[in-house]
Order: sequence, then structure tokens, then C-alpha cells
Amino acid sequence: VVRRRLLQRYEQQPFISCLAGFYSCRWKRYQRRRTEPGKCCCNTVNELKSSTDTDFSFCFSLVFLYTWGEGKNDYNGFDWYNYGNLGFWFLWSLVILIVAAVLFAYTSLLLVLAMCLLAEGQQLYLHWSHKIGTFLVLAFTISSLFALSILWRDHRKTVRLSFQVTAPYLHIGAIAIMVLLSWPVALHAIRADKKVIQVIIIGPYLAILLFLFLIPLGMYSPCIREKGTLGPKPALIGHRGAPMLAPENTEMSFLKTIEHGGDGLETDVAISYDGVPFLMHDDTLRRTTNIHEVYPNETGKAASLFSWDSLQKLNAGTWFLKNKPFLGMGSLSKADQKQAMNQSIYTLSGFLRLADSHNKLVIFDLYRPPEKHPYRNLWIRKILDVILKETKIKRHLVLWLHNSVRSFVQSVAPGFQHTMGRKAPIEDLLKHNIVKLNLVYTDMSSEDIRKYAEANITTNFYVVNEPWLYSLAWCSGAHSVTTNAVHLLKDISQPLFLMTPRQYNIMWILTDVTSAFLISLIFAL
Repeated sequence: VVRRRLLQRYEQQPFISCLAGFYSCRWKRYQRRRTEPGKCCCNTVNELKSSTDTDFSFCFSLVFLYTWGEGKNDYNGFDWYNYGNLGFWFLWSLVILIVAAVLFAYTSLLLVLAMCLLAEGQQLYLHWSHKIGTFLVLAFTISSLFALSILWRDHRKTVRLSFQVTAPYLHIGAIAIMVLLSWPVALHAIRADKKVIQVIIIGPYLAILLFLFLIPLGMYSPCIREKGTLGPKPALIGHRGAPMLAPENTEMSFLKTIEHGGDGLETDVAISYDGVPFLMHDDTLRRTTNIHEVYPNETGKAASLFSWDSLQKLNAGTWFLKNKPFLGMGSLSKADQKQAMNQSIYTLSGFLRLADSHNKLVIFDLYRPPEKHPYRNLWIRKILDVILKETKIKRHLVLWLHNSVRSFVQSVAPGFQHTMGRKAPIEDLLKHNIVKLNLVYTDMSSEDIRKYAEANITTNFYVVNEPWLYSLAWCSGAHSVTTNAVHLLKDISQPLFLMTPRQYNIMWILTDVTSAFLISLIFAL
């Protein structure tokens, strides 16, 4: 009877068995060793190294997940870049996001298992498969972050901008993690048999905690502002129309922008071999037409080297239904699918007439024809003829962006809103009658926006797709944004994360006081 009771007591540890089984693959009790609080959690140097690798893997996977997650605004550009190099379309951005989430979940699970084992007084022994896994996670995340910093340098600016709206909430999350960590830290520090060990355990913890308590003193967010100081909602300019709802640079795409209340239309203009300005962003026709079916031997040929009659034979919509170029773009109705399938390459004249009839602003990039093109030296005049003579669009609706012949354009077409594509001293902008700046969103600065606004120069930022980024542009004072997501941003009634300084101070103080009380209580117990 006694032996039976002892065996029964020996085997009743299902919780610890599960923890050790998943972490160490040691499902049986005799395979495990106990450790007292305050003692080293690992019995060998290799195990201590494995535990350290797990911690670093968690940190780097968290940084990579946040970095890539905040870059969602530019996923389409990333996929387009890969299309240009690989020759086929695929949502690589989504794959990387899923991988980042899986790696973070994996390292988080290992850390939770380790914390639970320590709480149960068990020594840590990471199974060899997990050792390989944490090494691979560490290698992948470090190499990915390094590759992003080299190949996509603007992405770092995106992450820095995101801190302006997420920092107050990241601060709360970091404090919450420190509160959760206080219990194992207190347990091991108080029961340590040497003062040096206690200092080694408690010192870094308190230093990090103090840093987190005081870090709001250095935070800045334009969305933390007094009531009544928020400017008007930025106008929405459809980037190549509404490319999440219809094939880009087609009549359907621009109609969708107008339908959803967009204030302007943005496009790209090239000139056919026989002098017809048409809308096309890419140098070639591979991505946005069915040229591989109609002209299979000319897929690499420049779009401007085709005659207009040849361009009219191409379909500019079927690729959109096949590739679904945007993450989370949803499904189209049958009517929209049918309409998209029948889209063709759009002319500049048709685009301008559509904008003029709905009183919408227009802004466009102009692509000079390649060498040996008959209109290589006459392209600006040809485009001006379409604007001034053929369509006769209201001149104040045209945001003229091209800079090389600005003086000539100002002389023959007064009334355009002249727009500069880069930052410049105010004196130079006023000298050239610039009334608007068209800047990439990574150049966003509330101080610069305010400085230009004082000189009656408004700012437009491109390409802004995510609500958090649009909210930041709104709080910073931007006049307008160019976006792929007019249908989503139009419904935002106020900036996300908007709060007054008093509300933020209350949130900050309550977070610090509450966390300090809980941590003190845990150490006292």
C-alpha cells in the first residue's frame, strides 16, 4: 500500500511533464532536475548559452515582426519590386508577414515554457531541435533586418514615423511585460544566497524599469495636441485611381475614386510612337496588360515604342483579376469583375475630360520617350496641346509637377498650380511660383509642413495607404495625400491615437504608479 501511494505521488505532475516535454522533450520525471530559486537555471554553460539565444531570438523576432508589420503601407511596392526582378507576380510581402508572425509565436512559446519551468523549480534544458530552431530564427531575423536596411532604406524612416503614433501604447505594453517579469525576478533575487547575485538580478531589471518610467519625457507625437488645434482632414488623391478596387490607370479605376469621394486623380503619362499621350506607369506593358498573349515576342519592348493602334488591342484589366495585387483587397462584385475584364489602356485626353467633368484635381508624372522616338524632343508640347487645346480642362485643376521646362509652361499655360517634387528653401519656391509640394511620406515633418504653410505652400504626401499613417499626416497638418485606399481613408472621421496632453499625462502617470505599486507588492510578498 505504501509503495503504491509513493508511486502515485511520484507520477502526478502532468503540468510539469507537459512543460518539460514541450521544452526539453523530457516527459518523465526521472529525466528532470530541480533548481532552487536564486540558483543558476542551467546546469551547464551550453544550456546557459541556449537560454540566452532564446532570449535574443525573441527580441529580434519581435523587432522584425513590428518592423515588417508597420511596413504594410509599402507592401505593394515591395511586391512590384520583386515582380520586376523575378518576372512573375506573387504576394511575397504576405509570406514574409506570416513567417515573421510564426517565428515570433515560436520564440514567445519557448520563453513562456521556460518561465513556467523556472516557476516550478525546474532546471532548463532546451532540446536540440529547439536549439537549432532558435539559431535559425536568430539568423533569419538578423539577416532580414540587415537586408531591409540596405535594400529598403526608406523603411527605417517608416518605422521611425510609426513611433510617433504607437510609442505611447508601446510604452504601456513594455510596462506590462515588466510587471509580469517582476514575480520571477523577485523570487530568484530574494532567495539568492549572495548579495552579488541579487544585484546582478535586480540591477538591470530596475534600470530598465526606471528607463521605461521616464521615457515619455522624450516622446513626441503630433497626435497629442490640445482640443481645437487639429487642422482639416487631408484631401484624398487617388493614386492611379483606386487600384485596390479596379485595374490601375484605367477609366474604371478613376471612376471608383470619384465614386468614393476622392478629391483628385494621380496618374503617369507616356506617349505612343505616333504621338498619342496615354496612361502607363511601367516602362513595359508586361505587368498591366495581356501583351504576352497579343504580342508574345515584344513583352520587353518599351511601351512608348508601340503605336496607339497596337496599344488599343491590349486588355488592361484581366491581370488585375488574376493577380489580385493588393493584400486584403477583397472580392469584386460580378458587375465589377465584368467591367474590369473589359478595360483598355486609357488616353490622357479621356482622363482629363473625366476629371474636368467632375471638377477633380489632376497630378501626373511625365515620362520622356526613349531615344529615336519621333516625339522625344516634342513630348512636353504634345502634352500641353492635349491639356490646353484638346480637352481644355480648367487650369486651376492641373497640379503641374514636371520641373525641367517649368518657365516655359508658366508662360504658355498660366493658371496651373505649380508643384515641386522635393523640399527646397521657401525663397526658391516662391521665386518659381510653387504653391504645393508633392513629397514622399517618409519626408513628413510637422515642423516643415507648418513652415511651408506660413508661406502659403501646401503639402501632399504619397503614397499613404494605412490609417495610422493617414492619421499622422492629418495631425502633422498635411493638406492632402495620394493614396491607393480612398475607399478606406474616406471613412476616418478623426485621427487614430488622437489625445490631449492632459489625457496622455494621466495615462502615463496611472501606468507608472499602478505598475510601481504592483511590482512593490510582488517584491514584498
